[in-house]
Amino acid sequence: MSAVAQAATDPVIRFQKVNKWYGNNFHVLRDINLDVARGERIVICGPSGSGKSTLIRCVNRLEEHQEGHIIVDGTELTDDIKAVETVRREVGMVFQQFNLFPHLTVLENLTLSPMWVGKMPKRDAEERAMTQLKRVRIAEQANKYPLQLSGGQQQRVAIARALCLTPKIMLFDEPTSALDPEMIKEVLDVMIELAKGGITMLCVTHEMGFAKAVADRVIFMDQGQIVEENTPMEFFNNPKSDRTKDFLSKILGH
Repeated sequence: MSAVAQAATDPVIRFQKVNKWYGNNFHVLRDINLDVARGERIVICGPSGSGKSTLIRCVNRLEEHQEGHIIVDGTELTDDIKAVETVRREVGMVFQQFNLFPHLTVLENLTLSPMWVGKMPKRDAEERAMTQLKRVRIAEQANKYPLQLSGGQQQRVAIARALCLTPKIMLFDEPTSALDPEMIKEVLDVMIELAKGGITMLCVTHEMGFAKAVADRVIFMDQGQIVEENTPMEFFNNPKSDRTKDFLSKILGH
């Protein structure tokens, strides 16, 4: 097999026996082994404090692991700043809070990184930004400031901003948890559209309808470990672990 063909079949993200502690006592990730295929869409769920947000924040080194190996698209994450920068160029992230600059317009928020980090000419950066704003169905808001937008619109801007760096992988850390119920759907609809485009996605969420609609695999975490992983159909209809059954009964109300 050629090196190119091999790279195409290798997992785009690989966790091997990854452990992480906060301080000396809190063991937040315990022996995590996980391979993510190119284009795979994974939903990670679990109770508060189970390590799910920490897990995805390790993918772009927002959190450092202390033991084991994390390899993203062929680059191992270590203390080497060059490796971290290489990975971050390929990984987009959307947070719970929108993290937009309030003093910049929507368009300026989107062009900042491509111009400063990617050294892209302003006109090209604006063209790319408008393409992504259209993609998340919010192009008409380009010249407004974030605080003039609803929470759902701000989160769609945050998604467009991440897409402006043309990532291979998108991480979503509870992207709808700060939103009012009526705004959740508009953000999930945009994420469903993105998923159809074939981008690799890791999404921490409690939106089980989204998991059923989009995920190739659902992962359930508890106390820093992957307790269960399966296709959405099997995960929801036939959970294996008592801990998963208990979690689903609480979240689904049956």
